[in-house]
Amino acid sequence: MDARKQGLARLEVIGPDLLALRDAGIGRMFGSDSYSVRGKLFAFVSSDGALVVKLPAERIEQLGLSNMVMRGSVMREWATVPLDDSARWRAVAVEAHAFVDSITP
Repeated sequence: MDARKQGLARLEVIGPDLLALRDAGIGRMFGSDSYSVRGKLFAFVSSDGALVVKLPAERIEQLGLSNMVMRGSVMREWATVPLDDSARWRAVAVEAHAFVDSITP
């Protein structure tokens, strides 16, 4: 199984917990399911199988995560959690939900 499929399978495992959060739903991002709060994305799986989440820039640094890079640009509030660190996926995704919930009307 390639890395993207592994990441999608891992996200599917924690998906029910994410959908149980306040105002959470599923949308589409880069051809796969993504999780949102009132339509604003907070988590999805990248092409390399990593979990990508929206968090404050300073929190990304505190957690020791890397920023997502898109077309050569560093995305300041988007972090990647590698597939080999999937034990942290649930907690980081829940934190991303809380952050997006706090900034979404």
